[in-house]
Amino acid sequence: MEELSFFQRVYRVVGQIPHGRVTSYGAIASYLGSKGSARMVGWAMNASKKHEVPAHRVINKKGLLTGKHHFQGTSLMQQLLESEGIVVVDFQVQNLEAHFWDPLLELPPEN
Repeated sequence: MEELSFFQRVYRVVGQIPHGRVTSYGAIASYLGSKGSARMVGWAMNASKKHEVPAHRVINKKGLLTGKHHFQGTSLMQQLLESEGIVVVDFQVQNLEAHFWDPLLELPPEN
């Protein structure tokens, strides 16, 4: 079986984030066993356009839409989140605890 690259592993996790939920770069990195690699998860998300993943659901640990400049228009990421029932004010998810999805808690361990 072919081993997946780090970016492919990131996309596999992001593809499982449920509608109306968000997660952080760091939470994805921790799940993948690379706790200090949140920035690398960010690089994967920057390159995610050709992959069909809900990239708008990945935010920073404080709830900020730090990847918003990678979406067409200045508010598309916010609009996508709001269409899923998530309130965003000043590019920050409100009530983050209620919407946060932690892959360490929600997904089985990686093989």
